[in-house]
Amino acid sequence: MDFSLSAKARDYRDRVHRFVQQRAIPYETQYRDEIKDLCPREQWQQWQMPKGINTLKAAAREQGLWNLFLPDAELGAGLSHVEYASVAEAMGQSLIAAELFNCNAPDTGNMEVLWKYGSDEQKSRWLQPLLKGEIRSAFCMTEPDVASSDATNMQAQARIEGEQVILNGSKWWSTGIGHPDCRVLIFMGLSFPDQPRHQQHSMVLVPLDTPGVNIERMLSIHGDEDAPYGHGQVRFDKVSLPADHVILGPGRGFEIAQGRLGPGRIHHCMRCIGAAERVLKMAIERGMQRQAFGKPLMLLEGNRRTLAELRLAIDQARLLTLSTAWKLDQLGVHKALVDVSAIKVIAPRVLQQVVDFAIQIHGAAGLSDELPLTGFHLMARSLRLADGPDEVHQAMISRLELKAYR
Repeated sequence: MDFSLSAKARDYRDRVHRFVQQRAIPYETQYRDEIKDLCPREQWQQWQMPKGINTLKAAAREQGLWNLFLPDAELGAGLSHVEYASVAEAMGQSLIAAELFNCNAPDTGNMEVLWKYGSDEQKSRWLQPLLKGEIRSAFCMTEPDVASSDATNMQAQARIEGEQVILNGSKWWSTGIGHPDCRVLIFMGLSFPDQPRHQQHSMVLVPLDTPGVNIERMLSIHGDEDAPYGHGQVRFDKVSLPADHVILGPGRGFEIAQGRLGPGRIHHCMRCIGAAERVLKMAIERGMQRQAFGKPLMLLEGNRRTLAELRLAIDQARLLTLSTAWKLDQLGVHKALVDVSAIKVIAPRVLQQVVDFAIQIHGAAGLSDELPLTGFHLMARSLRLADGPDEVHQAMISRLELKAYR
């Protein structure tokens, strides 16, 4: 395996790193204060994006740091998965950085779906505005009434009726649907209940202003509504759209989902590793500045052992993620299923462990929103559920491991 970077990839990584350190991280405190003013609780319809974010996005785009996730050299940076992994790690050091480079989920995944599977008309109407950063999108998959860890349980319908597709059902935890610039959703629903279980569902592009699409509320996580993005509960009531809004074709939703998730998990996991590096640095700096029992906190024996274990864990997670990225580049997602599931388990878990240690070292201050630690903890804990909980990925890993010995 070769994880070396081309000169172009090193240049992107270094420039993203400088932008994050010099522009994104210094803006974080101001961003937090602006969100409180621009995104009133219980009034998500009035949420606004802070002007500082748009200023930084314009600066990033002017520097050519835009759509870096897309392997298409004309529409994005044209980086391989291994190369983009290093860029994603640099982005991960700030909770707001991915947004600044138009590399934020769920838009990255939705853009990749359209780039890979969309028709020319779908690309013209939705992909181009997303690539330009003119609009935002959401992904509607998880449902409130079924165990969504098994995606084949989905009951919301996308029925094909002649030249129309009719959507009915409820979705929730639809990330990005509260964003003031959200204009389109990708809805995954049941089309053919009598077909084999992975040929039953379809993905449909839904303009947000379509009659019958009703955003009922934003859902809070640890008391935070994650403004201005928002994770919404949405009701689809007899939503009627032309059949050409179906992506790739009816019944091909799972095929699309498999192609979507592999690269997206590389992005998430490498950002976790970047976040873990920043958080560990914060813990070390704090631990060396504060004394207890006659010595710096970090030199107390228990803390030194924990520090060593976390360094091992971060480096192991990075190498496993890079190995997975290499397999995606060389072999494709179907040859890296175990690896993709493994990093999805490991990287958020490692970040959660590092953040927990940093909060302990910072004491009560670590629990406040004056530091980014609670935000990183929320990121880590949420990712242990998003795109499938740990247990689902562990079950698949064990199943494939046992299959090898039969």
